[in-house]
Amino acid sequence: MSDSEESEMEFQDEPSALGVKVGSTRTVVSGGDVADPDVVRTLTCLATYTDALTGEEHVLYGEEAATEYPDRVRYMLRSGLPESEETTELAKRFLEEFSRANGLDEDSVVVYAIPTIDNDTGLERLTDIIESGPVGERLIRSYPESLCGAVPALGDGLDAIEDTFLAVNMGSTNLEACAYRRGEQLSPFSTGAITGTEVDRRIANYVEEETQGRVNIDLTTAREYKEDHADFEDYEPFSDIIQQPGGGTYEFTIEDSVMDAVDEFVDDAVDEVANVFMPELANDYMKIYQQALDNPVVLTGGMACIPGIVDEFEARLSDELGREVEATTADDPATAAARGAHRIADRLVELDEY
Repeated sequence: MSDSEESEMEFQDEPSALGVKVGSTRTVVSGGDVADPDVVRTLTCLATYTDALTGEEHVLYGEEAATEYPDRVRYMLRSGLPESEETTELAKRFLEEFSRANGLDEDSVVVYAIPTIDNDTGLERLTDIIESGPVGERLIRSYPESLCGAVPALGDGLDAIEDTFLAVNMGSTNLEACAYRRGEQLSPFSTGAITGTEVDRRIANYVEEETQGRVNIDLTTAREYKEDHADFEDYEPFSDIIQQPGGGTYEFTIEDSVMDAVDEFVDDAVDEVANVFMPELANDYMKIYQQALDNPVVLTGGMACIPGIVDEFEARLSDELGREVEATTADDPATAAARGAHRIADRLVELDEY
């Protein structure tokens, strides 16, 4: 049997479709039936340890690595992209371990949701990670994260690919904004000054101020406070306990620190979108600017998960622009980019584009 005949036999069945978002904090994969997808998520980190009996090196990833080895765990995409050859290799190893542990299909069509960042070197490293990855033997494609995240927000199919709308991606490492016209990205804008990670830093600082210097929390704890308690609709103060030096515990209550930080984030995001991004878009594409504002502004990214943040953004942007603006987001913004990428991958399979 010739190599070509053997290859045809290996790939005679239809490949599976996968959507992947490798984020600075979490990695999300969506597979299976796009109407009821199987979604797997984990922290984008890994740690190595030496087997006490055999001396072999082993790898842990995700929550297990962060919990068991907090002193040596590596988050290889903290800035949103790999910053060095070392973190590139770590990210490759992370994807290999994650794919193996979750049984991701090598014979697959994969769409990656990637950030819009003006960093050619970092994007080249990310491309290297993607192309050498353990999945996507049939086809690998990449689409902007905000477009992928908008897909579940704008319908049950791929309506976002045919629409004209504005997207604002509220991520951990960047605030991104752009217009989309039938899937084409127009006037992409990105800033690293207004981010979910900056909110975490503010929460840590504000907790120290609110407790008169008695409590110092790390960024991981600050992020957990944000994810567990930030709520524009029904926020309630909460309490926590820390171990004091020399013994004993100290219980404290947080009244304002979390909401002050996320409230400032919304103000900063609205100001940047209304007064930097939108004037540039209007200058370059006035008709698209007008058409896009007739449709909902789609919020994507981890910060869009905070209850009530869509309504707050909508009201404040409307006030800033002096006109009524509607905003929306997917039912689960944290997994929306992977689920949207999954739908795109599934359509590519349907069209035999592999």
